[in-house]
Amino acid sequence: MSESSAPASPGFDPRDFRNALGLFATGVTIVTTRTAEGEPIGLTANSFSSVSLSPPLVLWSLSLRSPNLPNFLQATHFAINVLARDQIALSQRFSKPIPKKFDGIAHGFGAHGMPLLDGSAAQFECRTEARHYAGDHVIFIGQVLQYRYSDSDALGYFRGQYAAMSVIAGN
Repeated sequence: MSESSAPASPGFDPRDFRNALGLFATGVTIVTTRTAEGEPIGLTANSFSSVSLSPPLVLWSLSLRSPNLPNFLQATHFAINVLARDQIALSQRFSKPIPKKFDGIAHGFGAHGMPLLDGSAAQFECRTEARHYAGDHVIFIGQVLQYRYSDSDALGYFRGQYAAMSVIAGN
């Protein structure tokens, strides 16, 4: 697959564009997999989205500049850990380029060996179905093989800050 990126039009302000995108509240996830050597790795991402119910597909994206990109490109499986509102410290830890992020972190492994973080609001174990290069990111599409969730409020991100994601009005 080839990388493609068209330059922004003159006068396009990437920082202002990012501010506009920040008005769309998102959940906060930690996407995990294993290196070719079997070491668990993960990173914080808010680019998670559902794609399809049948088959059950989800997606997330990763910067082409990420040092973790080679690990996710070689991975046949990954897991999405949707963080609970009390997991800000975990989000911050996994957003930094530090080694051994799992040291001292409560976690287990799913049916396909992917790291699953204890206390997450939801978890999706996925088989990598497709990778698409778009702009400065790779979009990963995964087929959900197993999932679990709790009644926890999810951690959100809005206007560049953490936010609690909870129901404010019933249907």
